[in-house]
Amino acid sequence: MTSGNIKPPDTTNEQTTCRHLRTNLTGRHVRMTILIEQPHEFGIEAEEKKVPIDEKELVLDGGFLVPQTNSFGQTFRDYDAEGERQPGVENFYRINHLNQTYDFVKKMREEYSRLNRMEMSIWECCELLNDVVDESDPDLDEPQIEHLLQTAEAIRRDYPNEDWLHLTGLIHDLGKVLLLPSFGGLPQWAVVGDTYPVGCAFDESIVHHKYFKENPDYENPAYNTKYGAYSPGCGLNNVLMSWGHDDYMYLVAKENNTTLPSAALFIIRYHSFYALHKSGAYKHLMNEEDFENLKWLQIFNKYDLYSKSKVRVDVEKVKPYYLSLIDKYFPAKLNW
Repeated sequence: MTSGNIKPPDTTNEQTTCRHLRTNLTGRHVRMTILIEQPHEFGIEAEEKKVPIDEKELVLDGGFLVPQTNSFGQTFRDYDAEGERQPGVENFYRINHLNQTYDFVKKMREEYSRLNRMEMSIWECCELLNDVVDESDPDLDEPQIEHLLQTAEAIRRDYPNEDWLHLTGLIHDLGKVLLLPSFGGLPQWAVVGDTYPVGCAFDESIVHHKYFKENPDYENPAYNTKYGAYSPGCGLNNVLMSWGHDDYMYLVAKENNTTLPSAALFIIRYHSFYALHKSGAYKHLMNEEDFENLKWLQIFNKYDLYSKSKVRVDVEKVKPYYLSLIDKYFPAKLNW
């Protein structure tokens, strides 16, 4: 199944409730109650939470209401906002930008593409993430399993017929097991955070771009031009990305012969590539298939980012559904 067979659905017919909410937003400081309709159908325990919104309050494609603030009461992906996590997040990116070089990425891909660390199922991997917290994320300090299910269930509610997208939501961050001792215990800077191409110029839209000046590739004429080691329209599949959980999970899925469509693999590999799907950078390296898959990545990203909340998911209630999807698209055991 190819990405060409998967078309982003028409979302012009939004739910009546959501249209009603939007038409009643008359001021910039209106307060409203976020309601999750029929939450028990999807295993979600609805929490009523009042947040300030304005007339530009987003409503995702099928009616998922975008919160205005993250779990810390700040706007999403605000890397300059003062808060208890801000200094740690900035220091994370300083170290990340210093160490993510072309040679480092080649070394890590060669090492981890052997997939000789462990044999386990997708769900077993989900359970391993219970103790993982992403230090690069200014929006979330919950265990990763919470975020995976929040993302998957939000997508499921708005795109009930795209089961491959539900499963992609569940598994997209499983590569964060690289933080665990049994997977090498890699440092956070080599596992999480925004990703970007190496082997060509670092775009200024990348978070905390200033720290790239300490990267050895920054002054290397082979890697510091617009195209660097690449050519126009070469395709992102031929571009090395900074090493982390995205690329690792892509390798795991691909090498274990998943039957997920290429759009799913694209989402898994590039969901942290904000310079592309938020700022539009690096499109000069993309081919036709990349542009088609980018449409799905931009849909997915809204759920990946804005579903980070205190809404709880009843794991045992939704588990049978996701086990059926895992069985459909993956072998029982995978090499990791």
